[in-house]
Amino acid sequence: MPPVQLLGGDPLSIGDPAVFGVITVSDRASSGVYEDLSGPAILQFFQEAIESPWTAQYAVIPDEQPIIEQTIKDMADKEGCCLVVTTGGTGPAPRDVTPEATEAVCSRMLPGYGEQMRSISLKYVPTAVLSRQTAGIRGKTLVINLPGKPKSIRETFDEVFKSIPYCIQLMEGPYIETNAAVVPAFRPPADKRPPRPAAAAAEAAVNAQGQ
Repeated sequence: MPPVQLLGGDPLSIGDPAVFGVITVSDRASSGVYEDLSGPAILQFFQEAIESPWTAQYAVIPDEQPIIEQTIKDMADKEGCCLVVTTGGTGPAPRDVTPEATEAVCSRMLPGYGEQMRSISLKYVPTAVLSRQTAGIRGKTLVINLPGKPKSIRETFDEVFKSIPYCIQLMEGPYIETNAAVVPAFRPPADKRPPRPAAAAAEAAVNAQGQ
């Protein structure tokens, strides 16, 4: 399936425009045996959680390591994605090679993301220990492996994403503004941008009403 581009966010946001990549790794979804639900779950998360303007490249590919590697490289190097999110192919089955592909194309790894996601998933299922999810850096792109099921994606991504905007900022990527009601992104106070004048005035009015 060729990549599909989607749009979202508010052009008046204090954040910078960002490009995200979403890759579903699945033999059966890529061959049309069943509809991909995991990639759209990630895109739905972006729609709900990201307030700054964004576009997304979305692709569904088979569990073939060379194809996974090339798709990640294309999204990072050609499409300029600051974040590439994969879903699927992180278990112990013979064709689960997404972590290997991620490690092959990244210069530095961020294993803490995989550790955090497994910790979250263990609250729901004991088989979370079988997941080999990881994350890494390619140039100025953060690559992160998510689980394969939509329910598990939201259980983990809603929590893990809190640190991602600041990680991308530290990598000299765009400033990503989130909807704090969905995902309150963490940044040190000195690294936060001031709110828009209208937003600041609305916040002051709310505070005044509460006094």
